Amino acid sequence: MLTEVHVPDDVDAAVRLVSSGARALGGGTSLMPWLNDYASPPTELVSLRRAGLARIDVAGEAVTIGAATTLAQVEQDERLEILNPVVRSIASVPVRNLATVGGNLFARQPHGDLAVALVALDARVTLVGADGSRELPAGDDLPPFIVTRVAFALPAAGTFRYVKAARRRWNSASIVTVAAVVTESDGVVTAARVALGGVGPRVVRAHAVEAALVGGPLTEQAIGVAAEAGRSELAPADDAYASAWYRARVFPVHLRRALLGR
Repeated sequence: MLTEVHVPDDVDAAVRLVSSGARALGGGTSLMPWLNDYASPPTELVSLRRAGLARIDVAGEAVTIGAATTLAQVEQDERLEILNPVVRSIASVPVRNLATVGGNLFARQPHGDLAVALVALDARVTLVGADGSRELPAGDDLPPFIVTRVAFALPAAGTFRYVKAARRRWNSASIVTVAAVVTESDGVVTAARVALGGVGPRVVRAHAVEAALVGGPLTEQAIGVAAEAGRSELAPADDAYASAWYRARVFPVHLRRALLGR
């Protein structure tokens, strides 16, 4: 039961309200349907839309995105062109006009595709609570604090790869999402950071896949070996979009498509 919506003008006021038991609200695209669909105790919300958290700063390779920045704003910023495939794979245009970067970090899998990309980009998340601020890697379990910003470094040109497999283009959850930053030198993979969505209860950092890729050429055979190594890291579930069996079965296909583009 929704009892009150607060709209504070700064982060400190928002923190005080959340510390007293209210829930932070970004765009509401995940939280509001959940409140409408499930019975809840008396609930106060804290809207962050006036708290000064909607901004994008790019200084050289360093990117900082405020938590209340919408996905549409990210898509419209030419400096963040590498994220266009990610953002455009998420829901529909009206949803992206509301959904926020910070809110996407809390989306339950198989949603939260931007979070998958941020893990691959080695992003750091800044949170503020009653006892101060802290910084955590994207993909970690986030405490019920207020996310204020996400920061990462733009990868070298051509090193970021992304594929989302879904039942339909708009408003569909992930079957398998693959985001990766792969660096090559003289035809050999020298570094790889791979994140997966849709194949577990949270975003998966695919360490076994990375280890299998590094040190050799990026070929179909090498990716097949890496996919087999990564099966132990998957923990998919059955849902309305796909079965756990199907997600595990097609994972190698989408890993190959992400890394080779075919």
